[in-house]
Amino acid sequence: MAPASLTRNIVIFGETGAGKSSVINLMAGQEIAHISPDSHRCTLHWTEYQITFENGSRYKVFDTVGLEEPRLQTGEYLSAITNACGLVSTLKERGGVNLLLFCIRGGRVTETMQSNYRLFFEFLCEEKVPLALVVTNLERETRMEDWYTRNGCYLEKYNIRSAGHACITAAQLLDGRHRDKYEASRGVLRGVVEAHCNGSMEGWTGGQGWLASFISKLVEFVVGRPKKTDIIGILTKRCGMTKEVARQVVRQMQDEN
Repeated sequence: MAPASLTRNIVIFGETGAGKSSVINLMAGQEIAHISPDSHRCTLHWTEYQITFENGSRYKVFDTVGLEEPRLQTGEYLSAITNACGLVSTLKERGGVNLLLFCIRGGRVTETMQSNYRLFFEFLCEEKVPLALVVTNLERETRMEDWYTRNGCYLEKYNIRSAGHACITAAQLLDGRHRDKYEASRGVLRGVVEAHCNGSMEGWTGGQGWLASFISKLVEFVVGRPKKTDIIGILTKRCGMTKEVARQVVRQMQDEN
């Protein structure tokens, strides 16, 4: 049994429609995440959930809003910077990120899927956090794992790599053998989480120069070129930095580019 005081942090991400809320509910064994379209979606904004497994393992799951298109408008870019600062700051106070869960629907690899993978795994967490892939919407597969057998090579081709994977269905309103797959999916998902969310490993908390590195990489997704003064304004007004620290971050960005 995990120590009562140990709570590990999971960031779950993926496109709208990938089933993140349903995956959270499946993992929890009850409906704790409301499943509905959000008309005020904001890149990298998050909602937090507490989940405890029957064996005592405790998790905080941060359900994040990722990219809906492979490119960002300037306002979305500045919003992403703000929310990334807030998310990493919050997680740092809680012990860091222990695991990334990347939700995708069983289907073809899209440009937005690739962009979300890069945003969270490569840019936000600097490839220093284990990532597990959760493939949803597989209730019509004879064996859900067959999807990965057929498609794992295509994910590798597009440089989407994972430490582990769960091929599941998270759709609750099923009957017959599909319902059995839903119940089996909970065990598969929890098994992957426990295998890769190592309590003995310290969570990732960002480091020296993390923010400058994140911002300089994030600019790859932006339509146009954001102004240096806009970035400084965001860092001071929304992230609470002094102007001098904000200028230092921008200088580090320029040194990296």
